[in-house]
Amino acid sequence: MSTKTETTSSGSLDWLKWLVVGALMCGGVYGNWYFQDESLLIRVLALLVGAGLAAFIAVQTERGRSVWGLLKDARTEVRRVVWPSNQETTQTTLVVLVLVLVFALILWGLDSFLSWVVSSVIG
Repeated sequence: MSTKTETTSSGSLDWLKWLVVGALMCGGVYGNWYFQDESLLIRVLALLVGAGLAAFIAVQTERGRSVWGLLKDARTEVRRVVWPSNQETTQTTLVVLVLVLVFALILWGLDSFLSWVVSSVIG
């Protein structure tokens, strides 16, 4: 029963956590602009630290946990995919290119024929 109360109180403070995440993101954008004369490396590192902190806080919310779970499930599914070999990819690409060329020639011929018909009717 205490977990239900903790979940409810945690869920009620989610808006505050998202407010902090938004403030961190806005602060990162403003800080990057304000310190534009500083070294790019320092600014990038500061932005990465701020984004990491914002992501950590976002994962502490209910929606953040569900998104994190979705990302983990997606990673598992990507690992299950059987990717085509280099030869299969090359063959498929060549088939697509040949078909595009064939259809381009068909459309060019149809356009030329219709232009000839219209020009002979109009005069």
